[in-house]
Amino acid sequence: MTVRTVAVTGSASGIGAAVAGRLRADGARVVGVDLRDAEVIADLAGAEGRARAVSAVAEAAAGRIDALVACAGLGPHVRPTSMIAAVNYFATVHVLDGVLPLLGAAAGEPDGGHRPAAVVISSNSAGITPRDDLLLAAMEAGDEPGALARADEIDGAVVYGMSKLAVARAVRRRAEQWGAAGVRLNAVAPGPVDTPLLAASRADPTYGPLVEALPIPLGRRAAPEEIASVVNFLLGPGAGYVHGSVLFADGGSDAQLRPEAV
Repeated sequence: MTVRTVAVTGSASGIGAAVAGRLRADGARVVGVDLRDAEVIADLAGAEGRARAVSAVAEAAAGRIDALVACAGLGPHVRPTSMIAAVNYFATVHVLDGVLPLLGAAAGEPDGGHRPAAVVISSNSAGITPRDDLLLAAMEAGDEPGALARADEIDGAVVYGMSKLAVARAVRRRAEQWGAAGVRLNAVAPGPVDTPLLAASRADPTYGPLVEALPIPLGRRAAPEEIASVVNFLLGPGAGYVHGSVLFADGGSDAQLRPEAV
């Protein structure tokens, strides 16, 4: 049986590390992308680093990967706040679009029932954060300079939420194109997960109380491995007809706060 090759951005810590660990345990070859401790070292905050990441993944995988998991992201505590938009949205869509040809090369060559697929990590904050339509419109228009300028004018929590909303919409808007290429694309929207990113937000005097105030019907935060299990499902044959979806894995918070948002 051919070993699957999976590219994972943000593979050095948090959800990305848990995803990479789960995939390796299942026998996949992981090509991690991160600032450190990864097969591909690249800074996704800028265009040069994003281009380097895509080309290095292509080289490491000999022009063909079986799956992509885009986990790289920054929390609301990061300054300048423009960095949040740069990494969470612009880097994510650049990597998505850049690796589609690599995933398309694997289409029609199922390995044990697996077909090419990609998963993006969004957030339940996408639906519960106050909207900033100027930032959202700039991101969706691909206007990175305009989006970064706007992001630096507003609160980090709003930038984070809008970046995660924009990336979830980007997944849904690519459903037709990716489906035609034979590649499934979905997003996961976690709630609070015990990661270094969340720890930094909880330690922030402004955002810590907001994190603690979020109602979670299950009464606890998630472990990174629980989100990795959801990602693994979406990559696998059991999710073979799931495409263009945003799956909430947040302990019920979105359902409690937005029960009619279906």
